[in-house]
Amino acid sequence: MALTLTKGNEAIAEGAIHAGCRFYFGYPITPQNDIPEYLAREMPKIGGTFIQAESEIASINMVLGAAAAGARVMTSSSGPGVSLMQEGISYLAGSELPALVVYISRIGPGLGGIAPTQGDYKQVTSGGGHGDYYTIVLAPASVQEMFSLTIKAFELADKYRNPALLLCDAILGQMKEPVEIGPRPDFKDISLPDKPWALNGNAGRKSNLIKSLYLGDGEMEVQNWMLFDKYNKMKQEDTYFETTDVDDAELLVVAFGSCSRMAQTGIDMAREQGMKVGMLRPISLFPFPEKAVAELSARIPKVLVVEMNTGQMYKDVKVNLDRAADIHLYARPGGGLPTPDDVLEEIKKIY
Repeated sequence: MALTLTKGNEAIAEGAIHAGCRFYFGYPITPQNDIPEYLAREMPKIGGTFIQAESEIASINMVLGAAAAGARVMTSSSGPGVSLMQEGISYLAGSELPALVVYISRIGPGLGGIAPTQGDYKQVTSGGGHGDYYTIVLAPASVQEMFSLTIKAFELADKYRNPALLLCDAILGQMKEPVEIGPRPDFKDISLPDKPWALNGNAGRKSNLIKSLYLGDGEMEVQNWMLFDKYNKMKQEDTYFETTDVDDAELLVVAFGSCSRMAQTGIDMAREQGMKVGMLRPISLFPFPEKAVAELSARIPKVLVVEMNTGQMYKDVKVNLDRAADIHLYARPGGGLPTPDDVLEEIKKIY
């Protein structure tokens, strides 16, 4: 398979096409605008639908409608735009509707700026909107993963009838790397799961009802416990992470997304200087690799969390840490990037 030099945002858009997505609704905001620009051009070529909505609120509700009809559908946004979508995402989760929301992060809070950040970790891993729900969250660390994890996110959304979210940042969205992208499959050759629950106008079967409103005595509690069991199943079956150099490690670095690449170079530099340092990279942020953190920290006495915020993933690492382990944080919020030299210096302080 040939390699193609591809921008991250465009790899996501092409991944969506390969996954069988034929509906995109969105509203422009930097730094994710390459996604709607690409799909505005390419969707009509494959018989798909592209609509630039009048707002992020409108776009997420269009997503809800298409998802209810059984379509593979997506939207994308950043920062304030995703905040506006939170009510609709809660409705998707409460109605058990699969869809993909792509989140190309920019610094905040407020309008912030367009520089990269991981300050939206807490928002996406805690649901983000009202109610007791979670979204599936995958965090690519390369342009290749932006393509492949887009496809994976659609598959998981359908598997669990739950919205999925791809969390990236401005670095990954704008950078170019060689990516393996095969020929576009014909839509009729893409195997999509049957959705007998969908509202697709099929007159030959029992009427379906999709809702998130439960007013009967005790109904909402039953529904929330059912969703709780589904989230636990996600933890058991679809937690993803990557480890490097952990077999002999005396210090474990935990980082995700683009930040993990800078951290890995710092780890390589530390190894060259004789320090035994390993890496745990969460790929699914929800479900978070809780078991991996617990098991690794039980035999690796020191842990360093590196992230581009004030320590949001740090809390998830700490709560799952073996109690004997010593945890540290190196944080760079507000667009500051942790360089490999920065990570190396932090490793030296702790090691």
